[in-house]
Amino acid sequence: MSADALPRLDRTALDRLAPETRPAVDPAALRTRVVHFGLGAFHRAHQAVYTEYAAARSGEPWGITVVAPRSAGTVRELRKQDCLYSLTERRPDGLRTRVIGSVVDALAMGPDAGAVDALLTDPEVTVVSLTVTEKGYHRSPSTGGLDTAAGPVAADLAAVPDGPLTTVVGRLATGLAARMRAGAPPVSVVSCDNMADNGAALSRVVHDYIRASAWPDRGRILDRMAEAVSFPATVVDRIVPATSEADRAAAGAALGVRDALPVTGEPYRQWVLEDSFAAPRPSWELDGALFVPDVAPYQLTKLRLLNGSHSALAYLGTAAGLTTIAEAMAADWGERVVRALCAEVAPTLPADGPDPVAYAEDLIVRFRNPAMHHLLRQIGCDGSLKITERWLPALRDLRARGTRTPVLELALAAWVHGTRRTAASADPAAEALSACWRAAVCPAGTVRALLRVLGAADLADDDALATAVADRLPALRAGRVEI
Repeated sequence: MSADALPRLDRTALDRLAPETRPAVDPAALRTRVVHFGLGAFHRAHQAVYTEYAAARSGEPWGITVVAPRSAGTVRELRKQDCLYSLTERRPDGLRTRVIGSVVDALAMGPDAGAVDALLTDPEVTVVSLTVTEKGYHRSPSTGGLDTAAGPVAADLAAVPDGPLTTVVGRLATGLAARMRAGAPPVSVVSCDNMADNGAALSRVVHDYIRASAWPDRGRILDRMAEAVSFPATVVDRIVPATSEADRAAAGAALGVRDALPVTGEPYRQWVLEDSFAAPRPSWELDGALFVPDVAPYQLTKLRLLNGSHSALAYLGTAAGLTTIAEAMAADWGERVVRALCAEVAPTLPADGPDPVAYAEDLIVRFRNPAMHHLLRQIGCDGSLKITERWLPALRDLRARGTRTPVLELALAAWVHGTRRTAASADPAAEALSACWRAAVCPAGTVRALLRVLGAADLADDDALATAVADRLPALRAGRVEI
């Protein structure tokens, strides 16, 4: 039977599902106690799963209402399914599919603004979370605060009372202000976006919005927020590929129902949260979430080991003519690159973070998973933005200590090699990167020019580094990864 001919996934279909594929909790027994901005696949494969298990294992009715900033069509599809959807874990030994039941309602931020605002002031709602990507924060590149001159932000600030708001920051700030005016209980606002210091970043843009508003009581609102609103920092981790038609067909075959919004993910998932909540929250620790005083060591470990290794595999694999992370790991150099890079960078990590050796072994298992088809070109895009955070701070630290950096040099050479290819057009600095190749008179000069485009003039002036990187280029041009 084709997927289109199957009955729709909704609550009436649950009794027909195999027991192991049903939600871990009865969706009808949940109430909205969490509001989440962002209806993407990552939230549905990560925080929503933790929340479902927390509700099931604690017996508390923690349900989520998701708010889509733009995707009204996705909201309609989710509502048709009674907010149920399937998650397929891509395990090395096969696919495992089950239905997730923690989402109890879905709203479109614009058309359903009244309902969103009502939830943000509801005393039963004590957690607001977000996955809206870094772009959704409208931060100024120069200050890190809210870019009040950005068109959408300026329009929201200029909107008449009760007028339409298009930014999540504006909607959230307005809702929190109404909550403070109503004297509602405290609330925790939890950024789950993949960026450093996400809690502090979210707190700043929300406070900046309120300060920039024309509200006559904005001072009292900010004073009340200091007591009643917290912004815990988090680290989230799970590889969630884009859903394909094959994924939809596989979900239908596994469940016997038609799911318009399936998601897939690797078996591994992690959630580290700063233990600074202002109000009751789901018992996410019952599903393995980790609450710590400071997430920074975990954030830095993920950034330099996981993200750093990912980028290295992407550029080296592309130079070797490969397509996916799993293919790179299957090459004779793949595992050695991951282990060697993690060992090289480990001295730059805080002592109170995860063990780098054990972390590297986990990465090898995750990256080697043949069921995951994580594309190198997807990971390698925006390299000028990514490697400035993933590689360069560790490179500076190590070279300042007089420590050799052969693996980072190899990875940097692979990125340099890639900037000459047409794929560089996917980078926001593509034009400046291409100009480096046209202007430089020698390979080391090209390396220096590219580093300056990255804002790394200090590293560009390191002649030994530029020469070591340039010396790696001939082998990479021949498709060889030598480590």
